[in-house]
Amino acid sequence: MSSIPSEFSSVTVHTKANVYFDGNVVSHTVLFADGSKKTLGLIRPGTYYFGTGAAERMEIVAGACKVTLKDQTAVATYAAGTYFDVAANSGFTITVESGLCEYICSFLA
Repeated sequence: MSSIPSEFSSVTVHTKANVYFDGNVVSHTVLFADGSKKTLGLIRPGTYYFGTGAAERMEIVAGACKVTLKDQTAVATYAAGTYFDVAANSGFTITVESGLCEYICSFLA
């Protein structure tokens, strides 16, 4: 059974969407009482590169994707219920081949 949450309680959600790649990637920012932040989003089919400032954990809620971390050649596939971590000041290329990929991005300390 997946440990990925299905809901968050007692949070503040930014109603203005974060829109990337002509609307093919869209997320909303969620702020927690402890000061932590996550984004909840979806990715349409395509290939996209994201740079990171902070370390991130990308949890896949629905759908699937293929990921290549910056400066690596290995491609890993992630399905619903799985996650991958990205180092700070790095990046990753993510490919969604079909359907939608829904995710939770947690910014790690």
